Amino acid sequence: MLRFNFSLAIVLAVLTPLLASAPAHAQATRTWVSGVGDDLNPCSRTAPCKTFAGAISKTATGGEINCLDPAGYGAVTIVKSITIDCEGTLGSILASLTTGVSINGAGINVVLRNISINGAPPSTQGIRGVNILAANAVWIENVKIFGFAQQGIRDARSASGTLSILNTVIRNNAGAGLGIAPSGGTLKILINNLHALNNGFGIAAGPNVQGTIRNSDLSNNATAGISNEGANLVANNNSMSNNGTGVLNSAGVIRLSNNDIAHSTTSINNAGGTVISFGNNRTNTPTAGAITPAGGASSDLGQQ
Repeated sequence: MLRFNFSLAIVLAVLTPLLASAPAHAQATRTWVSGVGDDLNPCSRTAPCKTFAGAISKTATGGEINCLDPAGYGAVTIVKSITIDCEGTLGSILASLTTGVSINGAGINVVLRNISINGAPPSTQGIRGVNILAANAVWIENVKIFGFAQQGIRDARSASGTLSILNTVIRNNAGAGLGIAPSGGTLKILINNLHALNNGFGIAAGPNVQGTIRNSDLSNNATAGISNEGANLVANNNSMSNNGTGVLNSAGVIRLSNNDIAHSTTSINNAGGTVISFGNNRTNTPTAGAITPAGGASSDLGQQ
């Protein structure tokens, strides 16, 4: 009996530190949210959480949060690599007096897919739909963002990274639908099939940005469909109609090819920087400022 007690004491002495250091709940690679869930749950499919904020703490880095049913899942701050995807149901964020999704993690990779981000009624209007302060790569796919007091999407990183926006609608935001203003590094953007409608600006891009805007509708924006404020942009195969100005270039370089720019006070206004046209854009209102033909008497490269 004494020998047994002695052996048990040794086992307990070994196991006690290990048990004390074990996490209360291991993080899962895939977690789930539901309108009838509870953030005290482990966020499994059979015991889902109620909010994105509740689920993100229980999701492993690089993991994924999915939605089980139509519901509002609340604003969230993302500081690690993660995917939020509500394909197959209506997953939404109602961001009253706040920002819908804040992304702020150096070197992280974030995917937002198949969600709706609503800025709420004017009396309690949200600030921004998505605010990117730090990240390596951000993908925004099949997302609807509307009704914010400032930008639908704002990217203000201080280091290099990428931003890809695909099949997305950004509308009825008082500032820019998409405002890109990194303070350092180089932000590389790819925008395809974006509908930026009824905003202050459709897209506004500042220095330290290079990228392509294509197959998009940037219309009914109060000031401009595209406002280039220092970026190096290529815009092709887009529709820009009923804006204050179709393309407003105040600094930087923008190359235009095969765009329909119509029904604005000015179709293309080069107020500074360089506007290069490949000669196949279609307009029905005047232009302003110098427009350089691609391959003309400049350092620009023409069609090859």
